[in-house]
Amino acid sequence: MKSTADGELVGEARGIIDRGSKSFGAASRLFEPAMRDDVTLLYAWCRHCDDLTDGQELGQGLISTASRQALDRLHKESLSALNGRPGAALPFRALADLSKRRAVPRHLVEAHIHGFELDVAGWQPKTLDDTLQYCYHTAGTVGIIMAGIMGVEDAATLHRASDLGIAFQLTNIARDVVEDAMAGRSYLPGDWRTDAGLEVADLADPTCCERVFPLVRRLIEEAEPYYHSSSIGIRALPRRSAWAVATAQAVYRDIGRQVARQGPKALHQRSYTGKARKLWRMTTAAHHAISPRQTRIMISRPGLWTPPEVV
Repeated sequence: MKSTADGELVGEARGIIDRGSKSFGAASRLFEPAMRDDVTLLYAWCRHCDDLTDGQELGQGLISTASRQALDRLHKESLSALNGRPGAALPFRALADLSKRRAVPRHLVEAHIHGFELDVAGWQPKTLDDTLQYCYHTAGTVGIIMAGIMGVEDAATLHRASDLGIAFQLTNIARDVVEDAMAGRSYLPGDWRTDAGLEVADLADPTCCERVFPLVRRLIEEAEPYYHSSSIGIRALPRRSAWAVATAQAVYRDIGRQVARQGPKALHQRSYTGKARKLWRMTTAAHHAISPRQTRIMISRPGLWTPPEVV
């Protein structure tokens, strides 16, 4: 299918994805061209939401939480873009161009922004369910929107798409515990920290690594059933989309596994997946493109946190 997206706009957005996430950038090239363009446009808007909240550019730089006013502008400009009235900034032009062709539900856009509103408010989770709900807002919603772009309509598969986003964010939280703590944040369940006798500041203290790491490993383990659930949903995607998503899933899962293997020393060095490993994951994920499509996905997801709505 030939893309009808604005080619110049896609080119600008492609630069953002290539610099902002090498892992997802590599996986996204496996989509068929029209789908790749739309996924790239969505990423440009999502990246802006994240960077605005953290006061960063492409995930880099010092973290400085955005103001309430900045989040209000983000919300207003995002909804204007959905209504076909974007401002001059690239992320909103990208969202507007995408919404011309694909359904981008307003309630999911607002739910995504709500996750960043929690950050601005200085919120921290008290329980694992709180952490999972935060992961849904910041990443599960993106999984659902992206699945919709791929043509998914049934709620069962959309729940699996949310599960993948949740798994990705749990991995990110586990990898970035020290970096977040240095900014005064923690997304680990507060009751876990209390039971371990740790304050947020302790998470960044090198002398506390042996006490912090079991919590990180526990969070990585919590991500596993969400990764497994998402694998079921991948079977319902179009072939090349399934290949791209399965590659991204494997690459991110590897990051969590690498942190777990390295032990406490992983807390003070950033884990990532190298080029050779990414290529290997692309190869091993190829079977998702050639295996039979599964049109009926199991609804049951026993034991997994479930968002209030996906459609």
